[in-house]
Amino acid sequence: MTYQSGRQFLQIPGPTNIPERVLRAIAAPVLDHRGPEFARLASEVLARIKPIFKTTRPVLIFPASGTGAWESALVNTLSSGDKVLGFDSGQFALLWTSMARKLGLEVQTLATDWRRAPDPAVIEAALAEDRDKKIKAVMLVHNETANGCMSRVAEIRQAMDRVGHPALLMVDTISSLGCADFRMDEWGVDVAIGGSQKGMMLPTGLAFCGVSEKAVAASKNAKLPRSYWDWEAFLGGNFPYTPACNLFFGLKEALNLIDAEGLENIFARHARHAEATRRAIRGWGLDVVCAEPKDYSQSITAAFMPEGHSADAFRKLVLERFNMPLGGGLGRLTDKAFRIGHLGDTNDLMLGGALFGVEMGLAAAKIPHRAGGVQEAISYLAEQSGQPARMAAA
Repeated sequence: MTYQSGRQFLQIPGPTNIPERVLRAIAAPVLDHRGPEFARLASEVLARIKPIFKTTRPVLIFPASGTGAWESALVNTLSSGDKVLGFDSGQFALLWTSMARKLGLEVQTLATDWRRAPDPAVIEAALAEDRDKKIKAVMLVHNETANGCMSRVAEIRQAMDRVGHPALLMVDTISSLGCADFRMDEWGVDVAIGGSQKGMMLPTGLAFCGVSEKAVAASKNAKLPRSYWDWEAFLGGNFPYTPACNLFFGLKEALNLIDAEGLENIFARHARHAEATRRAIRGWGLDVVCAEPKDYSQSITAAFMPEGHSADAFRKLVLERFNMPLGGGLGRLTDKAFRIGHLGDTNDLMLGGALFGVEMGLAAAKIPHRAGGVQEAISYLAEQSGQPARMAAA
């Protein structure tokens, strides 16, 4: 390839841009993972990550992607043949249920049209019908990156409580952690699953499992085979194999950045960028994939291409001409939609540049659209720029 000047605008839903300070922290000399320096570092980050989950419970850190945390949640709490409730609500929800089946679990699946998040009322009805309480876990994706729909976790917990169902509530926060409000303890989440490469502003390589007291109790009797993913040693304060030491340096610096900006300010920034992106998409005359405002994602926005036009061909043109990767449609949205990631270490100018690239791409690809989507976003961002930020806690 010929050299393309300037920075690449990485606008996929993750991995995301990594701040320079985090990159420099990761570049620290390798240390003894069994020595006192790493012990101090690990103790610090294990304590400091709890507020990101809004929990007082342990958060376990595996050297893995978020998919590893999916498996860890299942094998530590369930036994072969157990029934779980999953969802056909997006590509990642489906992948998690596929994993459950491969592990020998029975999966009951509730479907959506992929334009909406799972309905708490439908979940409540399904659990009410489970009179023998055979369903042992509900496997919910908080933010579905395939379609830009965000589940209403608190309402789903309330629905479970109304019917008195004892199932574990497992929530994938991989693309919402550090981007949108998540309250593990308040919402009664039993296993909270996260990954390092999205809102946490790190490379792929750390998988997080926040575990409730109820989940730990379930792990004592669970019979699915587990070795690498076993919680026992981690709960005892040990790392049973080599941890990703340099990523811990990066995580510490990422937590410093989160503390400096303030978690609530970060959520507000993500919400502002999501709304600006939706206004741009509508300004171009395109349709947002997520059809319900109450389900809008703060991390990514997916847009349908006009009928008869290839979303993948459009993304290819944008990448080649403007050096900007966009997310492709996944599963049933393949070649029908493209996705704009606006999560992690982003600001108004970065988002504006990304939307400018999309509008140029629409014109260059001769996609039917209206000009002016970027201006819609700019007007909104300018209007919002005067809003005061909350002060981060000292």
